[in-house]
Amino acid sequence: MTRRLSLAGQLLALQVVIVCVVLVGVAAVTVAQTTKGAQATEGRRALAVAETLANARIFREAVDEGGVAYVRVAAESTRSVSDSASVVVALIDRTVIASEDPGQLGDRIPVGDSTVLAGRAWEGEREFDGSPAAVAMVPVLNGPRRQAAGFVVVTRVYPSVLDGLAAAAPNLLTYLGLASAIGIVGSLLVARRVKRQTLGLEPAEITGLVEHRDAMLHGIREGVVGLDLRGRVTLINDEAIRLLHIPGDALGRTLVELGVSTEILDAFLSGEVERDRAVASAGRVLVVNRLPITSKGRLIGSVTTLRDRTELLELRRELDLTRHVTDTLRAQAHEFSNRLHTIAGLIELGEAEEAVRFVHRVSSSRSELSADVTAAVRDPSIAALLIAKASQAAELGVDLRVAPDSALPVLADELSTDVATVVGNLVDNALDAASMAAQRWVEVSLGLVDGEVEVVVRDSGPGVPAGMEREVFRRGMSTKDPSTGEQESAERGIGLSLVHLLCTRRGGEATASSAGGSTFTARLPADPALVAP
Repeated sequence: MTRRLSLAGQLLALQVVIVCVVLVGVAAVTVAQTTKGAQATEGRRALAVAETLANARIFREAVDEGGVAYVRVAAESTRSVSDSASVVVALIDRTVIASEDPGQLGDRIPVGDSTVLAGRAWEGEREFDGSPAAVAMVPVLNGPRRQAAGFVVVTRVYPSVLDGLAAAAPNLLTYLGLASAIGIVGSLLVARRVKRQTLGLEPAEITGLVEHRDAMLHGIREGVVGLDLRGRVTLINDEAIRLLHIPGDALGRTLVELGVSTEILDAFLSGEVERDRAVASAGRVLVVNRLPITSKGRLIGSVTTLRDRTELLELRRELDLTRHVTDTLRAQAHEFSNRLHTIAGLIELGEAEEAVRFVHRVSSSRSELSADVTAAVRDPSIAALLIAKASQAAELGVDLRVAPDSALPVLADELSTDVATVVGNLVDNALDAASMAAQRWVEVSLGLVDGEVEVVVRDSGPGVPAGMEREVFRRGMSTKDPSTGEQESAERGIGLSLVHLLCTRRGGEATASSAGGSTFTARLPADPALVAP
């Protein structure tokens, strides 16, 4: 198998071919210019030879007086000395009296458009033995009145292309040597630079890498976005375009020009390493991983991967609701078990009347709680969740109460599920915080504010550390004691992150503040029917 030239070899060969083509062109131009100059020179020489012979006094007298022998000798001598192709002398009636061709003697020579018969010298071009030649005709003037007695015709053949090439050969060889040396050295330098810039890869290898990169880039199910230092897209695959809902012609444009959300911009342009950061975009929940890219110790941009976690979020929400139900049922079972043990003990002691009064007190307390909750919260799912959370709070020794100004109507099914998830996670977070305080209480406020469902949960806990009001909503971020068990540590920081994602996914927001404890506020846009006048 014939071994193909390397990239450096191909560049060198290409440059050599280019140099040779240029040299051929230069040679052609040089020969053409040399030939043209030689033709002009031959014309001037022919005219000079003819004028010299025609102006010689003895020659003029010989022509005028019929000295044919001298005229012929002078014409032949002039031809030999000047290296002309032909020197012809004719009388004024165009009869040839001297010529190198004896057969031409006595013939009438044609003059064509020459002005020689009018007594003026003429220079032109004619064919001589099938080749182009320079012709000069000069009148022989004699007598006091300078009348034309005849004329001289001198012919000089133009040099051939080979003659012109031979004349230009010294210069051409010089040009050839210099151009070849410069071209080869330049080709080697270019080949070396290209080789260095391509990391020593050959064209076939580069093509293979590009093909494999495109296949992998567009074949994976994760979105990939590359940015330069100015925030312009330098690399993007189809999955990223789909997840971000941006135009297909994103290359070379900035994220701001592409119209991505503020949260996406913050994740992509944060300047820090992002690992498994959950953000909301175009109705989807995306997990973002961002890494800066450096080359030779210099930062050149970043690469960000995107994973769609919308379906997992839905599953997480369902599991979260199930966990809430399980926890509340466990708390209620534990509470009811203690009360049944109390009633059984009173009956065994014979305190039947006290047992009846205990049952009435418990029933009245549960009825009052249920009445307070259902009066403020009309949505049955959320009301049931708050009642169940009250049992869980009682088990922790925390007073869970509903704000007096709460007023929440019945919500649509999907919105009710999202609000229940938000309330459950915020209340769980508040109960954990309040259980560590001296005064243990949690207050929940629910209502419609400016067309949005507003959920405000306050607690008596230590509050959110200063400067972490936004960080607490990031996945994995928690202010709890890190000395917890492995399973609890793995689940830490998920609840508030889920709240934030649910709110932003619906076009709302979640905020946190610390003022005498923690205050978490979540807003989710409500259905138009709920806020219609």
